[in-house]
Amino acid sequence: SPAPPAERRALLRRVTFDLTGLPPTPAEIDAYLADTSPDAFARVVDRLLASPAYGERWGRHWLDVARYADSNGLDENTAFANAWKYRDYVVASLNADKPYDQFVREQLAGDLLPPSADPRVNADRLTATGFLVLGPKLLAEPDKAKMVMDIVDEQIDVASKAFLGLTVSCARCHDHKFDPIPTRDYYALAGVFKSTKAMASLNTVAKAFERPVGTATEEAAAKAHEAKVADLDARAKKLKADIRLAAVAGGAAAVTATKAFDRRLKNFKDAAPPVSRVLAVQDEAKPADVRVHVRGNHLTLGEPAPRVFPRIIAGEAQSPVPATTSGRLELANWVASKANPLTARVIVNRVWQHHFGEGLVRTPDNFGRLGERPTHPELLDWLAARFVADGWSLKALHRRILTTATYQQSAEIRNAELEMRNAGPKVDAAPSGNPHSEFRNPQFVDPDNRLLWKFPRRRLEAEAVRDAMLAVAGDLDRTTGGTLLESKNFEYVTTDSSRSRTRYDSPRRSLYLPVVRNAVFEFFQAFDFVEPHVPTGKRATTVVAPQALFILNNPFVAARSKAFADSLLKPTDVADADRVRAAYPRALARPAAADEVDRALSFLQRYEAALEATVKDAPARRAAAWQAWCHVLFASSEFITLN
Repeated sequence: SPAPPAERRALLRRVTFDLTGLPPTPAEIDAYLADTSPDAFARVVDRLLASPAYGERWGRHWLDVARYADSNGLDENTAFANAWKYRDYVVASLNADKPYDQFVREQLAGDLLPPSADPRVNADRLTATGFLVLGPKLLAEPDKAKMVMDIVDEQIDVASKAFLGLTVSCARCHDHKFDPIPTRDYYALAGVFKSTKAMASLNTVAKAFERPVGTATEEAAAKAHEAKVADLDARAKKLKADIRLAAVAGGAAAVTATKAFDRRLKNFKDAAPPVSRVLAVQDEAKPADVRVHVRGNHLTLGEPAPRVFPRIIAGEAQSPVPATTSGRLELANWVASKANPLTARVIVNRVWQHHFGEGLVRTPDNFGRLGERPTHPELLDWLAARFVADGWSLKALHRRILTTATYQQSAEIRNAELEMRNAGPKVDAAPSGNPHSEFRNPQFVDPDNRLLWKFPRRRLEAEAVRDAMLAVAGDLDRTTGGTLLESKNFEYVTTDSSRSRTRYDSPRRSLYLPVVRNAVFEFFQAFDFVEPHVPTGKRATTVVAPQALFILNNPFVAARSKAFADSLLKPTDVADADRVRAAYPRALARPAAADEVDRALSFLQRYEAALEATVKDAPARRAAAWQAWCHVLFASSEFITLN
């Protein structure tokens, strides 16, 4: 039977973290508690969906799937100094509630959509195609043909998992072992992506492809500068030839003149007017089909694979894509079609998962045979149908889920449920017949909460833990957009000679910290941050001792504890008991119980007394005690757990 409704403070904290990744403020708590109208919670949902923090929170969920990073990783870890523009595109799209089908089309083929009269729209569409370029690449791969196919394989993998929930790339070397995806269908898609330019060059060290998105004035100035550079280069060759002849007679003076000329020419080239560029793709000049690579070997070619889409979904009676195009636009339109049976279900399942900790399908990137069956298949179908009918609106989907009684249940396990769990029947195997009957058997004990008889308690993700500490301490910088990566574009970021600085000490939201492949921020690693080399729809969630040790010993946490303590001590006319009472709503979104206030005051007194022998300054002892107590709140299970 369903759990009772959640206590109002717990519900507000839950939905605020869910939609913004931040804790509610004491003022927001008081306002919600004072609103006794029937639609009070619905108004909270609308307020949070309208916040810029919504796009920051949910943009990070999509970046997990898009395997976002600010560097290449693998063999040559060079900077993607313009990757942040794709991140900001995602955040802005979600905040604007861009229809999801449009969001899909832009990422697969934004450059091929009909041009808009608004140059900002065109720039956004180019930026969106960075989805296909962001992946890691073996930039020093000597076999260039293999390198191209490896990049194509990575693009197929991320696109098929992200939008369709299918592991199509398993069919690179042989027919898929479990799903009805033959190798020919894999290479039909490979033709689409091989006909798409994603690399500026394949020379060692190769570089990802970028396209300009500046204004017409910027681009005109850049072209004029390039023409001037070309003219100077031509003149330089002649002048250097003349100087070399003069050097035979003139000696050192002529050599000095050559060096001075080179220096002036380099300075002129470096003074090129800036033009904004983004990671992006474009169609190759000569699109072409790809033949099947027998056992995945590009040196052993088999039958032709005309560019079509997976036949198990799109059917056998498909017309190949036009020979003059890559087929990306046709692919994007097919993926984002109302008739596609997977696209809406996959994204609805992702949204459900981030609200409940588990999806209706618990393998969000794999709806194939090896994926888990949906616990509530009719609900998934109904939500997907409503999602499309609502114009593919993600915000409407959030409202529909969050305003249900299921979402608003308590996370507490009741005594009756504990008794049933201990005394109830033990089911060794699912009953025969209906493959989902084990979920509907009234005698079945549901320890995994698949029936959602209560709200699932879960640990906050790495970014929410860090951002909550900044917010509670009063240190959070709410500036949006931009980059903190100081490395130049395509400069090495993790070598001994690197001059880059990653700026992890910034008080900005965690979304804006650089994601450097091969060197992920240690705070993120401690709390199960995504592996940025691969698309990931579901992070691992662990609760282990090193996380507690990390919080107890990390300098960032100590600094936030000090800032929190300083803010509590700043008013001079407040009793310590009232300071404790003020801290609890900020940190835990609830009032302190009387015994908690007593324990806090006892802790502070004993801590100060323990410092008397080593710290002679009384105000310093007091500040250290309050910092330690605030550190205790940050280290508590309640702080990093969502009920």
